[in-house]
Amino acid sequence: MYTRILVPMDGSSTAQRAFDHALAMARECHAELIPLYVVDVPMVAYEAPGFDPTIVREALLQTGEQLKKETGAAMKRDDVKGTPRVVEADKPGANIPERILEEARATHCDLVVMGTHGRRGVKRLMLGSVAERFTRMSCCPVLLVPGSIEGAAETQDAADNRTKQVLL
Repeated sequence: MYTRILVPMDGSSTAQRAFDHALAMARECHAELIPLYVVDVPMVAYEAPGFDPTIVREALLQTGEQLKKETGAAMKRDDVKGTPRVVEADKPGANIPERILEEARATHCDLVVMGTHGRRGVKRLMLGSVAERFTRMSCCPVLLVPGSIEGAAETQDAADNRTKQVLL
């Protein structure tokens, strides 16, 4: 059904759930999987007096390389083709959903699987939801994978089953 699946990663548990679902889909569909980590140095890092934004950039690049290594190992273990990618936003404080869209177009993806949220609290309120903004501008279908909500009556297994039902 799908031949190329893009899955944006941000290091959150929700993004990991999205990756796990995308990995299973890619394995079942014999599709190529492209995990994507976008390095986006916040404008605050450039505006703070006496602060070197390259420190933040290097830390984000290290996180991206670690995720690249972990997702690549999982893909190899499950015999799923594809190449994890780490890309940088074109300019500081750039729009992450637009960068994901650029990658989806450049890699000719026919599905994007992403978590419903990664950042929480004030950051989410100030920045808005990357998943929501991406879904509004996407060039292909988007599968949103919900995060695990602490204290919810629904168990993790029930959430997984619900997501599987959506896929069928």
